[in-house]
Amino acid sequence: MNARAEPQLLATLSNSHLDALEEETIFILREVAAAFERPALLFSGGKDSLVMLKCAEKAFGVGRIPYPLLMIDTGHNFIEVTDFRDLRARELGAELIVRNVEDSMKRGTVRLAHPGESRNVHQSVTLLEAIDEFRFDALIGGARRDEEKARAKERIFSHRDSFGQWQPKAQRPELWTLFNTRLQPGEHFRVFPISNWTELDVWQYIEREQIALPSLYYAHQREVVERKGLLVPVTELTAARDGEQVIEKTVRFRTVGDITCTCPVDSTAATAAEIVIETLAADVSERGATRMDDKTSDASMEKRKKDGYF
Repeated sequence: MNARAEPQLLATLSNSHLDALEEETIFILREVAAAFERPALLFSGGKDSLVMLKCAEKAFGVGRIPYPLLMIDTGHNFIEVTDFRDLRARELGAELIVRNVEDSMKRGTVRLAHPGESRNVHQSVTLLEAIDEFRFDALIGGARRDEEKARAKERIFSHRDSFGQWQPKAQRPELWTLFNTRLQPGEHFRVFPISNWTELDVWQYIEREQIALPSLYYAHQREVVERKGLLVPVTELTAARDGEQVIEKTVRFRTVGDITCTCPVDSTAATAAEIVIETLAADVSERGATRMDDKTSDASMEKRKKDGYF
């Protein structure tokens, strides 16, 4: 094979792989629309939910997505992300429902251990309240199996009991892409159409489809402090502690979430293509490299999912 043909072959193989993932995701999104009465798509404005939204756009068309978009807002999200969330919902003519952890705090259903505690884990309570309010029977999420070991255990159609709990030992088989969607009263499913994607797949798809993202995903200058092996952004919510030195670095976010638990990484990647190259060399998962709340066993993902987390 000559040198000129190799890049063309690699591009063909890559596109074939992405086509297969896209086809599976579109099939699952349509299956949810057909099988459930009141589904919703969890939409944060982050890259994974934007990839899902692109597939939903292809599955149904602009202005025709048959379920609302649902966001559980901690009140501590990056403004760049929430603004982008609102923009995309308007562009697609989709219904956007936002429910706030702060409202759960006012109702007394969420109580922080101290004022500085991250609200991230408490999203589960507000989510379950939203499920009760709208009687959702399926929630579509952008989790992937490569993110974290507990997520790797979960089915694409993940059954939740009447308390919103996930029981890993009671999952239903998914043979030959046949999904069991039977529910008892009060139960619901969490559905993960991009389960089989990797972080690299996501970025290759973003590059191929030219999907617009919040600016935080690309290299920018930001004040940070080094803490427990992470770069913690210096904000009103995450101030530098005594003895910590504030430095300005060129960084980007591999994942975006609550400001109090999401950290950037060193990076000069300013385009999706550059991030693809960077991701090829990464040896730590995006959650392992960027999430403060995944560093403690008390907040383990499996425990949180059993309690109703995404």
